[in-house]
Amino acid sequence: MQFECVSRTDVGLKRKINEDSLLVRTEAGLWAVADGMGGHEAGEVASAMVVDALAALPIADDLDALVDGAVGALVRVNRELIVLAASGGAQRTIGSTAVGIAISGERYRCFWAGDSRAYRLRGGALAQLSHDHSLVQSLVDAGLLKPAEAEAHENANVITRAVGVIPELVVDTVEGDVRAGDLFLLASDGLTRLVSDQEIAAELTSRPLDQAADRLIETVLARGAPDNVTLVITAVRDG
Repeated sequence: MQFECVSRTDVGLKRKINEDSLLVRTEAGLWAVADGMGGHEAGEVASAMVVDALAALPIADDLDALVDGAVGALVRVNRELIVLAASGGAQRTIGSTAVGIAISGERYRCFWAGDSRAYRLRGGALAQLSHDHSLVQSLVDAGLLKPAEAEAHENANVITRAVGVIPELVVDTVEGDVRAGDLFLLASDGLTRLVSDQEIAAELTSRPLDQAADRLIETVLARGAPDNVTLVITAVRDG
């Protein structure tokens, strides 16, 4: 199989610094998005550390080895960020969400911590692969909040897991098959809070990848872009 990939990132209209980072290693079958947090400079550092650690991984033909390496890299960065946060004296958190897709042969595996998301588009249907580590998602899972109410909830920005937040990081994974024609989308919440899944699917199915990526960014900007926005789209082609 072969891959076609496009990526975009934008600071948005409210933030001064882009604290998002992205990774495109098409030759290694590895792609990722990281959304930093911790305020001025700190979030930018955290997301860059996540992406740099994934970029340094050796190429592996085996999916298990590739994902084990990626998860191990996130665990190492988690420890480094906790030490970095403590070194300043004041109590603070320097962290980043992380979501990635690894593909080898005819299998993919998604790995994540936080609320940056992974999707797969197949046959025109968009399916979310990741499951948000967020307060509102926990409330939805417990039946205390309806999914339609989650995005507008006052605590919609509260995440319950991320790289650099707690000493023992747990990275969730999910896997499945890969077919020619599949599209995989990784995105920070700067996209998914402002653009619905239905709108994302419509853009991805109606335009070439580069145009779809541009349109998604333009839509976020037209709606006020209160946060940084980052996306990576990978299409699987017959090889």
